[in-house]
Amino acid sequence: MSTLVEVKNVTKVYKRDTMEIPVLQNISLDVPEGEFLALMGPSGSGKTTLLNLISGIDQPTSGSILVGGTDIAKLNESALAKWRSNHIGFVFQFYNLMPVLTAFENVELPLLLTNLSKKEKKQRVEAVLSVVGLADRMDHYPKQLSGGQQQRVAIARAIVSDPTLIIGDEPTGDLDRKSAEEILVLLSRLNSEFKKTIIMVTHDPHAAESAHTIQHLDKGELKSN
Repeated sequence: MSTLVEVKNVTKVYKRDTMEIPVLQNISLDVPEGEFLALMGPSGSGKTTLLNLISGIDQPTSGSILVGGTDIAKLNESALAKWRSNHIGFVFQFYNLMPVLTAFENVELPLLLTNLSKKEKKQRVEAVLSVVGLADRMDHYPKQLSGGQQQRVAIARAIVSDPTLIIGDEPTGDLDRKSAEEILVLLSRLNSEFKKTIIMVTHDPHAAESAHTIQHLDKGELKSN
């Protein structure tokens, strides 16, 4: 199985005035294609920072990050934005849906930047809403949906562009146990059936059990399970 994500000797230091705050120290991590990886660790351990580096939202202070062979630290801002829209699907803790848009319109958003025809966009949005079990809710607004349903809309939005990598930052963190379980089953299905590579940050040991591999971050250092 080929390696999709290669994190090599990555250090991240934030500067605040004259103060340097080290967040990640000499992290190396390989994520094979088709992997479902859970990143665990206490608050402030650097989990979200590592996700942001892998997804190109932030840049490492030193070291390199290759995703699908592309050294993303070397891309300029516009190339990085284009790369993200083609390769990364984001799932956040608080859904980040647009309240004035329907489920269909929220999922369609990433496709507005593509050259797909109106018919192709419609087919793709309907297909992913069907995959997440919300074909009958596509005309509903976020406020008309439960938390679990909103997160499923967010997952549909994350996969509608057929990304190389799904990044989940506490995707079950704001859900009750039943809804969280449904989201974990859905993520596992995306991984096993649709061969999506997933990196998920979670505080929840039960959520982490859905992953193939668990890695622990502690004080900016990676410790294998």
